Amino acid sequence: MFNSLSEKLDKALHVLKGHGRISEINVAETLKEVRRALLDADVNYKIAKEFTNRVKEKALGQNVLTTLQPGQLMVKIVKDELTTLMGGDVEGINVSATPSIILMSGLQGSGKTTFSGKLANYLKTKKSKNPLLVACDVYRPAAIDQLHIVGEQIGAEVYSDRGNNDPVAIAKAGIAEAKAKGCNIVIIDTAGRLAVDEAMMSEIANIHKAVQPQETLFVVDAMTGQDAVNTAKAFNDILNFDGVILTKLDGDTRGGAAISIKSVVNKPIKFIGTGEKMEAIDVFYPARMAERILGMGDVVSLVERAQEQFDEQEARKIQKKIAKNQFGFDDFLSQIQQVKKMGNMKDLMGMIPGVGKMMKDVDVDDDAFKHIEAIIHSMTPEERSKPTLLNASRKKRIGAGSGTSIQQVNQLMKQFDQMSKMMKMMQGGGGKKMMQMMKNMPR
Repeated sequence: MFNSLSEKLDKALHVLKGHGRISEINVAETLKEVRRALLDADVNYKIAKEFTNRVKEKALGQNVLTTLQPGQLMVKIVKDELTTLMGGDVEGINVSATPSIILMSGLQGSGKTTFSGKLANYLKTKKSKNPLLVACDVYRPAAIDQLHIVGEQIGAEVYSDRGNNDPVAIAKAGIAEAKAKGCNIVIIDTAGRLAVDEAMMSEIANIHKAVQPQETLFVVDAMTGQDAVNTAKAFNDILNFDGVILTKLDGDTRGGAAISIKSVVNKPIKFIGTGEKMEAIDVFYPARMAERILGMGDVVSLVERAQEQFDEQEARKIQKKIAKNQFGFDDFLSQIQQVKKMGNMKDLMGMIPGVGKMMKDVDVDDDAFKHIEAIIHSMTPEERSKPTLLNASRKKRIGAGSGTSIQQVNQLMKQFDQMSKMMKMMQGGGGKKMMQMMKNMPR
């Protein structure tokens, strides 16, 4: 996420990060490089120039040049200004009405239909809502099929009327269906086009007027950069939407849309899509995103994701096993399953301070655990519960059965031992040591 921008900003601020003396001249040179990094990320020139002017004004106003650690203060000013540029405070979604109607808008290919499903899943699992998805794309039969598949995946009702070519009528009928079935959220998926056109704008304006949604959301592909911002403006002029959804942030995103869209349309980014899975949706926190762009990580989001997957009963069971030296491979496997549910591996690693920079050229496969699972599944129940039984001949048999090498089996044994020791350390009061290690990680 924003790897190229992060790298360029890090290089630009590198001169000022030391404790040495800095001057007004090298502050100006640094901010020139910051502006160039923003322009390369497809941020509008006017916005990039205004941003660096504000940073310079604040830096000189706070006497950065005379402080003991001028570089650190400069990075903080850049972070604060970046946070403000992306919206400042986190914005929630308005679902107070019954039913709450959410209208999804955007161009074709922006990920609108998939995100409708992700949003329904989020509201269902995190907010205990009962959503109904309404298929109002009358031009693309595949969009209706896709919405039904998505609804099936997340266990949500889907309303469609294939014989009807009037999206306004379908939207109204969908709301009536939601009321009849006791659904308290209606998410209306509308048609997209390959470009903004009069017919499209007229159609979505008519749906908007007919259903009077509590939330109108504009879905945009984050990889399209400045084009995304221009499209957002065109939609906002017609719909006066409530918020923006940025999809495909797990791809090769330059970052321009995320950074400048708020300035152009004065509407907040409410959610981001971070992968293909239905769970790959995050509330957009401007401050956290600014920290990630500047390579500071995002430990808060990482902890929140971990807590969402945390099974208290399972944890207590594992705690007792560790205390009795009974932690086995089945327990190790259950921990892996919980980690996998947290999301894209490279994205998770990018949330750890200092790790994002190290991982920029590393390709982390989401199937990274596949061979580990294969090795564990090739063990007998007794071997999984008593890892000490694994001698050379057993390892050879397990390697052959899982399609892996003895080296990979040995590597897994080593990882297992390390994890066991770490867990014992956490139990034996070593948690404070680990927290201290985390605090001392480079930021």
